[in-house]
Amino acid sequence: MTSTTQQPVLDPAGTPSWWERQSDVIMRRPFNEFTFTHMNWLIPTERVARGPAARPLPAAHLPLDLTYRFDDADHTLTDLHRRTFTTAFVVLHHGAIVHESYPGAFAGPRTRMQLFSLSKSVTSILLGIALADGAVGSVKDQVTDYRPDFLGTAYEGTTLADLLDMTSGVGDLETWDGTDSFIRQFERAVIGGGDVAAIIRSAPRTAAIGERFNYSTFDAQVLGWVLEAATGRTLAAYASERLWTRIGAERDAYYGLTRSQPRTAIGAGAFNATARDLARVGLLMVNDGVVAGRQVVPTDWVRRSRGADLPHLAVGALGPSGYDHYGYANQWWTLGESCFHAFTGLGVHGQYLFVDPAADVVIVKCSAWPTEDDPIRDRETITALRRISDHLA
Repeated sequence: MTSTTQQPVLDPAGTPSWWERQSDVIMRRPFNEFTFTHMNWLIPTERVARGPAARPLPAAHLPLDLTYRFDDADHTLTDLHRRTFTTAFVVLHHGAIVHESYPGAFAGPRTRMQLFSLSKSVTSILLGIALADGAVGSVKDQVTDYRPDFLGTAYEGTTLADLLDMTSGVGDLETWDGTDSFIRQFERAVIGGGDVAAIIRSAPRTAAIGERFNYSTFDAQVLGWVLEAATGRTLAAYASERLWTRIGAERDAYYGLTRSQPRTAIGAGAFNATARDLARVGLLMVNDGVVAGRQVVPTDWVRRSRGADLPHLAVGALGPSGYDHYGYANQWWTLGESCFHAFTGLGVHGQYLFVDPAADVVIVKCSAWPTEDDPIRDRETITALRRISDHLA
């Protein structure tokens, strides 16, 4: 372990201090229903300003009294919310809200939700916009073209395309088990004031570039830094100018920032927005990047997010770093031909932005799972979301 690793702070009794344990308190039930809706009370933030007027989402409410089949039993949407700790749930069909509920104790239409790694999908959208703007030259550009401070690290030689598909070959298997994995070091540095960039620069190469998928928060964080370097804007400022004002968001969003100076946005996992505004992002992706006749995101970039031709990114081929019902492309999780090229953004503790272009359906599900990852709850959620989409189609 290098000298950049943040070591636990111990109290006189030899146990981790409150400062060290705070992330566990923030992330665990029952506290996380509150913390996931009040992250701006807990960490530094930067506002993603909305435009002068919101673009309305028409309402065409339907009862959605359907059931889905899981584990040899039929379940209702009420069962889904109870079994998977839903806090916010919004369904759009043909651009209208057909179902909206907020089972979470602190959630409502105006509540900004912590979206965790769903932020990666937002970063991907912003990169597509930056390519269209000419701020970024090509996905074949190398990380060090924009961030020369990564020369001499395992990221030297990797391209933006490698980061987008998480095939950089940098870092270990991202696991929340234990206390000293790279992702745990990253989390502690963000919340506790450590050197986030130094931790990422210290990550070793574990595979050849482009050889295999390895889910990596580090890849996505570097992508956000590249975007800031290329545009000369903070992630929040660029997101406001090029995305949030253009989709007609109802409320300001915000990025969580590192506690250490100089503060930087956690583009890999700290975007916070209302469920309705997140649904507007999904609507953008359903409509090939167009809002009210205006091309906000290039069409080819949206379609790039629906699936890749690379065999190691196909559904079922991701290996230990992804569940077998997902593939991966462009910082989105893909669901394959059987789901008509539906795809989804995901965040730990059960955050979803499910997009089905063929059915013209967008579903937002925010949750407060007891643990970061849960393969059973994830599979049940995807089963239910597919069932809703099929029902509406």
